[in-house]
Amino acid sequence: MKKQTVRDLTHIAIVAALYVVLTVVPPFNLISYGPYQFRIAEMFNLLGFYNRKYIIAVTLGCVIANFFSFNMIDVVVGSLSTLVFVGSGVYFFDRFKNQDILGGLFDKAHVYFAFYFSFFMVTIAAELTLVTQAHFGQLGSLLLWENWLLS
Repeated sequence: MKKQTVRDLTHIAIVAALYVVLTVVPPFNLISYGPYQFRIAEMFNLLGFYNRKYIIAVTLGCVIANFFSFNMIDVVVGSLSTLVFVGSGVYFFDRFKNQDILGGLFDKAHVYFAFYFSFFMVTIAAELTLVTQAHFGQLGSLLLWENWLLS
């Protein structure tokens, strides 16, 4: 791995900070936490295709943002999921970069990565199912497959 410069570290810090802001700051926090999670900051996952240093940036931002969640399990499971699946997705689909589909509307690597990342959100769905059952009892919990479809 190449040595990180001050410029690289600054880029990592900026992306991590933007991830945190787009997750924690109102009104984004209303949709970023709880049984139904929609994080606008997840769009930064695609930055890993442009430079691998952003995999660390997104993971760091996810760790910091998850400290504001209602359970420490989210810090561990959510952050590790981000690191593993963004890193492996970029590794697996990097060879499809700059191959356009649908007349240049989408990059093939990004489309494959989106499906791959969505499929492996089952880890987050399992975590949310366990956490919501623990916090809200049977009334507040969702089935695993419902959480997975909504993650």
